[in-house]
Amino acid sequence: MSTPTPPPAWDAPAPVPPLSPQDERTWAILVHLLPLLGVGLLAPLVVWLVFRGRGPFLEHHAKESLNLQLTVLIAVAVGTLLSVVLFGIPALLLVLAGVAWVVLEILAAVAASRWEWYRYPVTLRLVP
Repeated sequence: MSTPTPPPAWDAPAPVPPLSPQDERTWAILVHLLPLLGVGLLAPLVVWLVFRGRGPFLEHHAKESLNLQLTVLIAVAVGTLLSVVLFGIPALLLVLAGVAWVVLEILAAVAASRWEWYRYPVTLRLVP
């Protein structure tokens, strides 16, 4: 009789290969444009978590977009609260913040398409 073979040892998952430069650039562009389609905070968060460690360029752009989405979320919450308390006076600031958000997202997407390391000028750095 032969001795039973032990069960195979649990191996660590294989390291994930880095993205190709074209894929990294495509995702970097999408991480800035998807929030404009109504996905908001979810798109950069998912891209950052899924592709973390697979390319520094994409990781930088995902964190930048995530920081902008968090900053806009805080600004809208504060602006809405002030509009309720002050009877709509700061509502114009909400409109201006919305326009600035769209313009900054487009500028960042264009920069990503040119392989530029873009930083939003007015954001809270909540995700380092």
